[in-house]
Amino acid sequence: MDISASAVKELREKTGAGIMECKRALQDADGDMEKAAEVLRQKGLTKHLKVAGRTANQGLIESYIHTGGRIGALVELNCETDFVARTDEFRTLAREIAMQVASMDPKIVGDMGDEGAGNEETVLLDQSYIREPSKTMRDLIRETIGKVGENIQISRFSRFEVGMSGAGQESEE
Repeated sequence: MDISASAVKELREKTGAGIMECKRALQDADGDMEKAAEVLRQKGLTKHLKVAGRTANQGLIESYIHTGGRIGALVELNCETDFVARTDEFRTLAREIAMQVASMDPKIVGDMGDEGAGNEETVLLDQSYIREPSKTMRDLIRETIGKVGENIQISRFSRFEVGMSGAGQESEE
């Protein structure tokens, strides 16, 4: 099946996947945009298995201060190279995680390999993503791993709330 450049471009803009990956996915899905997006999503979610053992000692610290300045969060997010740490995808992920921490007040990070092993309310990776409740934070990280091709780990986070005693305690994994 011949796939048009405009279809490849549209899928790439929608998913963030590479040009050739988009073309192959569209061919596999017989030109169906939704099926192709699902194929790419599944490939991205399994890509984390290939990179899971690699060292992630680069990254950044991201902050989020909620409107009104009464709640804030700091997150250390790590990847394998400083190149990836500077990408828009990685920075956006760090921002979304910091916002999640400020909003949902998790207590621990959790483990990327232990899917659903913890308490959804207290384990950050098991929490439903605030912008898209059908996804967990673990899914969001795996999608970004699929896009950037590197291991990504949340090292630690802290949440602060004005007037809350005991708030601001650091959570490490």
